[in-house]
Amino acid sequence: MGSSVFFLICLLHSTIAITCGALMIFYLDKISVVGLGTETASKLLGSTPHDQLLIRTSDSFAGLLLSVIGCLLFMVSFIKDREFHSFFAKGCVIIHVSVAVWRICFERRLEDLAYDWPRQVVGDIILALSWVFFLVYSWREKYD
Repeated sequence: MGSSVFFLICLLHSTIAITCGALMIFYLDKISVVGLGTETASKLLGSTPHDQLLIRTSDSFAGLLLSVIGCLLFMVSFIKDREFHSFFAKGCVIIHVSVAVWRICFERRLEDLAYDWPRQVVGDIILALSWVFFLVYSWREKYD
């Protein structure tokens, strides 16, 4: 039963990562306007053509990285080893909490993103909690 929960959580995270990555690669301008507003999105695009090219390239690579992470999560979802599940879930919790701490410590200082970081921190914590719930579920299953 723990394997199916691990499989479902991995598929959920994989879907989220691949979707966000694809949106970053192909529709970043539109997604930025929806998420940040027109004024902030235009500020984050850069002021010169060279800056815009660098920012666009960087964002595309970040989207590509998210898509690759989503594919890796999809592949990991098929692993049946319970010890690996626990190890992997603990690593994912650490990564999500680290990203939330980074947002709290650094991203909130950016004037243009100051109002957006709390929403992203909540998302990071929710993703971490999904792995924590898996760990609690697997511990309960192991010790019952």
